[in-house]
Amino acid sequence: MSNLTVFNQTLTAAKTQDYLAQVLGDKKQSFVNNLTALVANNATLQECEPITLMYAGIKATALDLPLDANLGFAYVIPFRDNKQNKTLAQFQIGYRGFLQLAQRSGLFKTINVRDVREGEIVAEDFISGEIQFQKLKENRETAKIIGYVAYFKLNNGFEKMSYWSVAEIEAHGKKYSQTFKKGFGLWKDNFEAMATKTVLKLLLAKYAPLSVEMQGAITSDQAVISSKKDAETNTTYEEVIYVDNGGETEIEVEDLELLFQMKKEALSSSEIKDAERIISNKEKLNFKKLLNFLQDK
Repeated sequence: MSNLTVFNQTLTAAKTQDYLAQVLGDKKQSFVNNLTALVANNATLQECEPITLMYAGIKATALDLPLDANLGFAYVIPFRDNKQNKTLAQFQIGYRGFLQLAQRSGLFKTINVRDVREGEIVAEDFISGEIQFQKLKENRETAKIIGYVAYFKLNNGFEKMSYWSVAEIEAHGKKYSQTFKKGFGLWKDNFEAMATKTVLKLLLAKYAPLSVEMQGAITSDQAVISSKKDAETNTTYEEVIYVDNGGETEIEVEDLELLFQMKKEALSSSEIKDAERIISNKEKLNFKKLLNFLQDK
């Protein structure tokens, strides 16, 4: 039985159809049509576990981001997990997807991200760290890229900028991507796109007001998405695994802190206290449980 046949059988199964109708409503049929066409035209996606393809498509549909590589909003990327001897579908959001979600919120007056060329940094304030840029007037396309800068200004006047040098971005990529560290994968094949997305995403995650959509986008980006049942509470939650960062066993305290700040308003005082204890004491045995709890909020 071919991989495509297995995928089609999984997608058209009665149980799957009932679940899709429950979570997608009137978007179900367009989701099925779009995902079927995407997988049918991509032999590498056909090698992925069908359930991970389905959940990546559901997340894209929930965020209303088209899975069309030509548009650059969102992607489904095959990831070979040698530990499990499986190919998994990794959900990726492009920088245009993050721009779209920010603009859709209605909170932003201006938002942009772009590369910075050699000779375009003209001054840096020693105290505030603010950098002044001036675009090259001639031969810009041939000048060396030395970094990337993201900027936004809210309707209420608050503004923030973040500049990362190429060296800083490379260090970040190798810290969070096992494939980049080994010399292949998206970071290696399309560094400019990953650098642009990363600088914008981190600026938004740290300083911007985050809509529910943006929170979901940030936590799901570059992850394999599935569902899992908690044996203690008998509830089903969305499980997000960052496979290119070592999978379930590699949860950074910085990522947990960021997610906690995003979800804090939805927590009770006792839940906040427990989360703060786990993070401040770096209770690694409880990181996975806290991650799942916060993602479900």
